[in-house]
Amino acid sequence: MYELAANLTLIIHLAFIIFVVFGALLFFVSTKIIYIHLPTLVWGIYIELTHSVCPLTHLENWFLQKSNLPVYFESFIQHHLVPIIYPNNLTEDFQIFLAVVLMIVNLIIYGLIISKSKKNNIPPK
Repeated sequence: MYELAANLTLIIHLAFIIFVVFGALLFFVSTKIIYIHLPTLVWGIYIELTHSVCPLTHLENWFLQKSNLPVYFESFIQHHLVPIIYPNNLTEDFQIFLAVVLMIVNLIIYGLIISKSKKNNIPPK
């Protein structure tokens, strides 16, 4: 049961990261998404710039420990994504790079949103 919970936490964590990076695109479906996305975006930037470990990582480790499976001590990104995408360890400089990319991608998306809203005279709801 705990192993299933650990796997579910892993999936939720990955979905959260995807939402942080690309969630602003959902504005085109519902303008109210801004009220959820902006705080998660700030959280993602904070985690990257402060080299903190997300609480979801701790929760996943707790479930892994309860199911007698090995836990990990680095961040979710370092443990699950970096080994797949980048073979080298995640460095401080690379974390700063990721935070900057996160900000730039979302600035572009929000710029498009503001531009479209002004063009169509659509105020955020």
